[in-house]
Amino acid sequence: MEIDLIWFLEIALLGAMVLTMGRALLRPQREPASRIAWIIAILVLPGLGVLAYLLIGEARISRRRSARFARIEAHLPRPDGDPEAARALSHSAFHAPFALARSINGLPPTLFNTATLATDSNAAIDGMVADIDTAQTTVHLCFYIWLADHNGLKVKDALIRAALRGVRVRVLADALGSRQFLRSIHWQELRATGVDARMALPVGGVVWTLIRGRVDLRNHRKLLICDNEVVWCGSQNLADPEFRIKRRYAPWVDVMSRWQGPVARHCQFLFAGDWMAEGGDDVTALLSPTAQNGPPPAHGAIAQVIGTGPNQRFAAMTACFAQLVHAARHELVVTTPYFVPDEQLLFALTSAARRGVRVVVILPRRNDSRIVAGASRSYYPALLEAGVELHEFRPGLLHAKTMVADGKAGLIGSANLDRRSFELNFENNVLFADDGFAKALRARQDEWLAQSVRITPAMVADYSLPRRLWQNLMALWSPLL
Repeated sequence: MEIDLIWFLEIALLGAMVLTMGRALLRPQREPASRIAWIIAILVLPGLGVLAYLLIGEARISRRRSARFARIEAHLPRPDGDPEAARALSHSAFHAPFALARSINGLPPTLFNTATLATDSNAAIDGMVADIDTAQTTVHLCFYIWLADHNGLKVKDALIRAALRGVRVRVLADALGSRQFLRSIHWQELRATGVDARMALPVGGVVWTLIRGRVDLRNHRKLLICDNEVVWCGSQNLADPEFRIKRRYAPWVDVMSRWQGPVARHCQFLFAGDWMAEGGDDVTALLSPTAQNGPPPAHGAIAQVIGTGPNQRFAAMTACFAQLVHAARHELVVTTPYFVPDEQLLFALTSAARRGVRVVVILPRRNDSRIVAGASRSYYPALLEAGVELHEFRPGLLHAKTMVADGKAGLIGSANLDRRSFELNFENNVLFADDGFAKALRARQDEWLAQSVRITPAMVADYSLPRRLWQNLMALWSPLL
């Protein structure tokens, strides 16, 4: 009897392994490297590999939520773009990135936008509070992390003031990233004073969440939209730069951009989808064209909104990053805290350097994720061999996600250059073409560059054998995530 039971369990395990490997092979939109890594994991770790695949092997959301996303996306009208922007881009070296970006959300490029950068994280919070305090009709906010610290409470108090004076305030905070704030008296205070505050992607019971989808598929967006005319987007969470939940890596160095113009209504499209998916009221009326207050700026920036997530048909964000890299002709400067590129992006960066483009990548010297830090450094030899300049930022954790090509166009937003942002998280970026804003962002990148140490081939060659083994092991496992 005991032998029969063991034989039965072995046959059952073998069947589960075969079925799981078959699913890994047949799953659409999966890179070959990811398929191979999962098959190796299932073979090397029988049972554990099968369980791991079922829990985190696919970027899946529940059928119910997926169907809801599809219904909302079909229902939402797409805000109009500007024909002048399309015509200007048709003669530009950056036509291809904008054309690809439009295929993701169906959002065309907009013109007549003005864009500015906050001087630092505290100034960004002050600027957002000022816009909330002057809002007259609506305030919409969606952030991944919200802490009950100095900056987090300043935003909370501004939202309450807006609601009390009759502004319609709608708030989304990620259920996992903002879990401490959501459990606090401050969240209850928001709701008690008239703010319509909701959790994004609620977790519920961990076991049930894992069964119906992945607990680590998060809303990583960072958006504040006031009166359908002003939008803030970038890398910063609602927190102090000291970031007390991970203070040993402080200060966290972020960048936030303030946009005014039609691009705000396009960011509203992303918020509307997220809001209605969480049971919020129908806000599609805000996506209709609005009357222009005064004449448009004479030389407005071209801007196009990109929103991606696990409900996308393909790895849209990495495709947009790669397309902008391919469009660069002279210089490309990139900053990201988490650098775990897929083959498409790695090839784009090394190819750009080999064809004579000055490619500069700035990463944090100390990363809050040891796994990501190890995986990132595993790519250093290939990048350096191709001629990419690698720099590690020393004072604190550089959390800004930026890319500027030829001092004319770029990307700014919430997405990192890693597989989590590419495939798992809901992200928002703005693709722009404007010499003035690109110059301002390049100047900020130069400030970070001046505080960084350049990585040389000799420094990488001096890495110890255990360190190199760790780095390559982390890179080997990265496709599984």
